Order: sequence, then structure tokens, then C-alpha cells
Amino acid sequence: MARIGVVVIGRNEGERLIRCLRTLNPAALPIVYVDSGSTDGSPVAARALGVEVVSLDLSIVFTAARARNSGTERLLQLAPEIEYVQFVDGDCEVASDWLEKAAKFLDEHPKAAVACGRRRERHPERSVYNRLCDIEWETPIGEAAACGGDALMRVTAFQQVAGFNSTLIAGEEPELCVRLRRAGWTINRLDAEMTLHDAAMTRFGQWWKRAVRCGFAYSLGAHLHGAPPERHYIRERRRFMIWGFLVPVLILATAWPSDGWSLFGFAIYPLQVARIARKIRGRSTGDSIAFGISCMASKVPEFIGWCRFQVSCLRRGPARIIEYK
Repeated sequence: MARIGVVVIGRNEGERLIRCLRTLNPAALPIVYVDSGSTDGSPVAARALGVEVVSLDLSIVFTAARARNSGTERLLQLAPEIEYVQFVDGDCEVASDWLEKAAKFLDEHPKAAVACGRRRERHPERSVYNRLCDIEWETPIGEAAACGGDALMRVTAFQQVAGFNSTLIAGEEPELCVRLRRAGWTINRLDAEMTLHDAAMTRFGQWWKRAVRCGFAYSLGAHLHGAPPERHYIRERRRFMIWGFLVPVLILATAWPSDGWSLFGFAIYPLQVARIARKIRGRSTGDSIAFGISCMASKVPEFIGWCRFQVSCLRRGPARIIEYK
């Protein structure tokens, strides 16, 4: 454990941040909390727990990538001997045995750059949107293409690829993993409990904004690494372009010349929902159907995220982060 440091990032997480830091035991680990302009007293609360705090410059656009890079830089100044850094979002609680299990895995697999585990929702019962997130976190165990915001990373691998791309407002973890894999490292998901996440997503507007952010991330990732062999996010971009734009436009454009018969083409969407729902295991029928509906309905806001990405490219300036809470 003496070889592990922690970087926590957050913005107005309140009690969620306090729970997060307490699960990490600040008395035993070097921890840096990076705050992105909180107004709820988060930096003061973190310092009261004995955690080093870095407050990002307000004049520069906030990004999670920039926060993690800044936190890692400060962490290595405080504890230059550490070999692994655990990244965790301030709305998550870390399982008590996760760090030990993840560090052991990296010790035994010298080509592994990243170890991540099971992320679950803290309150899936509070809203259908939280349950959708909980289903989304169910990803295959083993070697993976990418990790999420919570992961234990090997410091030497992180430094070799110069860390996160601090200009990215979304999709920064998969983009980092593309460069790590290109450098010969592996990304690994363990069959172990890692974090409890508190999405606190109870409104349709939050779900919509989150989907817009996903569309922006897919578009940005495909723009950066869409060429072979990675073809990063090409499939995801193709899906929302087809289902969120091309299919509905084609159906509506042919409604007049077909005397409305083309509108029956929208029946393909419930069929797609059923196809997705059948793939979900270990969930109620209602949750499986809700997930299928979410996957198909999200293609429209994801396409809007693509539009926002195109606008940001035309402006050639830094894009603003898309927050859903």
C-alpha cells in the first residue's frame, strides 16, 4: 500500500466527496483532491480530512483530464516513490479491499498498465436513470479496450504516454487507453468490487445532457483515433448517425410521396429495443426494456453531441464541459 497514491477529482460533490475520501483512509495513503471551482466548501472539507488540495485555475476551461493530470503531478511531488496511482471521481466510494487486489494484479502482470473493477450505482432504486447507469457499468471481465474514470494505473505507463489529453472535455479515459495499448500496454477489468458511484440522476434532462456528452465524446474520439487499426468510436458514431439522424430523416422525407406509408418504418425502433433488451442478463424485464429504450432514444441527443463537436471544430476554440448534474 505504501506504493499507491490516490487522485480524487470533483466539483460540488458535497457529502459524496466526504464519503469518498473516508473510504480511502487519508491517514494511510497520499491523497490529492483536485477541485474544479466548487462553491460548496469541498476544498475546506477535504483539507479537514488531511487531504492535499489542488484548486484549478478558474481562467482555464475545466476538464476531468486536466484535473487528473494536475493531481498526478502534485501527488508525485509529495510521494515520488509511488508506483501506482488510483484515479477516482469524487462521487464514488472505493471498496475496502480494491487497492490491495488491483495492486497485486499489476504486480503479477508487468505489461498491464491499468486495473479496473466493478463499478456499481449506490442508489439504483431511486430512479430509472440510476438503474440504467448500473446496467451500463456491467462490462466484460478480462483484457479490455478502455477503462472508466475509476482505475489503478501504473505510473511508468502513465508517464510514458504523457498522461491524459487535458484538452478533452469528454472521453478522456478511452483516449488515454488507446495510446497505452498502442505503446504495448494492456487494460484489464478484474472481477472485483471497485467503487460505488452516485449518479444522482433523477430527471430526464440529466439523462439527455449525459447522452449529448457521449455523442460529443464519440465524435471526438473518432476524430482523433478513428483510422485503422484502432477505429476508435467509429462503430458508436456510425450507430447514432444512422439511428439518430439518417433513418428518421429518410422516413419523414418520404412520408408525403408514400402517402404516409413510410411512417411505419418507425416500427423498426421497438424491434431494436427488444433486440437489445434480450441481451441483458440478471435484470428484471422492465429494466431490460428501459435499457433498450434508452440505448435507442439516446441516438438523437448523441447526434446533437456530434453537432456540438462540429461547431467546436469550426470555432477552433476550447469546448465547454457538458455537465449533467
